[in-house]
Amino acid sequence: MYHAAGTLGFATLVVLGALAAATPYPGSLAAVVGAVVVVVVRCATGRRKNAQNRPSVVEVIDTTSQPSADFLVSSAANPSGLALNGLNAAYSNMLGRLTAAPSLVGVTKARRVGFFGPAGTFTEQALLTQPDLAQLQRIALRTVPDVLDAVDGGEVDIGFVPIENSIEGTVNFTQDALVFDHDLVIQREVVLDIEHCLLARPGTALSDIKVVLSIPVATAQCHAYLRRALPSVDIQAANSTAEAAQMAANEGAHGVAAIAPANAASLYGLNVLQRNIADHEGNQTRFVVVGKDRIPAPTGNDKTGVVVFQRADEPGSLIGILQEFAARRINITQLLSRPTKRGGLGDYCFIIYADGHVSDELVADALRDLRTKQGDVKFLGSYPAAGKHTQSAREHADQRWRDADDWMNAIRARINR
Repeated sequence: MYHAAGTLGFATLVVLGALAAATPYPGSLAAVVGAVVVVVVRCATGRRKNAQNRPSVVEVIDTTSQPSADFLVSSAANPSGLALNGLNAAYSNMLGRLTAAPSLVGVTKARRVGFFGPAGTFTEQALLTQPDLAQLQRIALRTVPDVLDAVDGGEVDIGFVPIENSIEGTVNFTQDALVFDHDLVIQREVVLDIEHCLLARPGTALSDIKVVLSIPVATAQCHAYLRRALPSVDIQAANSTAEAAQMAANEGAHGVAAIAPANAASLYGLNVLQRNIADHEGNQTRFVVVGKDRIPAPTGNDKTGVVVFQRADEPGSLIGILQEFAARRINITQLLSRPTKRGGLGDYCFIIYADGHVSDELVADALRDLRTKQGDVKFLGSYPAAGKHTQSAREHADQRWRDADDWMNAIRARINR
């Protein structure tokens, strides 16, 4: 079985290349794989949350002028009445969870949003780019698992967490928690340009720095700069970039710097010693809004995520999964493999994100077939995608599918009864 740990392995790429060559569709992996939903093979794991493991609230930020704000999930047309040919009960249930309201489709009442804090993190910056989220009461929580636990336990209505970075790839502790520890659904994605800065107390020079603090994913994105400019410093972990700034600002923190957003400097009384220290240009992080149960209505520019567990570890099993999307011209935007955590090496599930919405006939048809043929599938959500519109090819493919279905129904109607 092929192991695509974060990115596809060489053997997998060879097989996918052969598949691309054999298909009439464009030759990129995304085109071959198709607009995919991440199918996650469901693992029997317990909940992280218990009475002794309460989310750690760092800060409550009340910015609401009204006690009740509307969380806008989407503003698409009501998909009610859409017939999904042959969709089984599990996916009929998914459609039943589509959010709809008489005057504005896709509105879920939310008052409190939990985010990966404290104040000043990139997560909070990304949250504040969304006008409807910015008016909610913000609850800063110490870790990503704390945010997800708080949503699960009802302490907050929705959560806002990082899930992917353009330099370091998937944020595994977020992705794994959504796959194995929680039954939450992604309701939106937000992409933020990231500028890492080196911050220190006023009067600190670059030559004075002995310790650099930050969350490990941030220091990893800046390791070339640190090796070049500060080769002998002690790099220490913090829970977040903003917490690193807090720690660097403490009295007695001489010779201590933090990798954090520029806004954390003004927030915690630090100076910016160096801006934009990431190793690569175009650094971006993807964040997701997560909630319970409800699926946003389709917008025409959506993604679907699923986790697929294999029925058997055998040659061609990954190709069998990917062909469900390729045959329907569904574009896979991200493909990951993760250990199932059921013990031992070599047992992996596949996380797939694809263009399209579960209300689309072809997407639903692909998911139904995966659930039929594979060991298990976990639905991670269908939600509005960030960035440019990607659905024109999907819309044409859906129309061709409907035309082909009408053609087949017409033929079958001529069968003698």
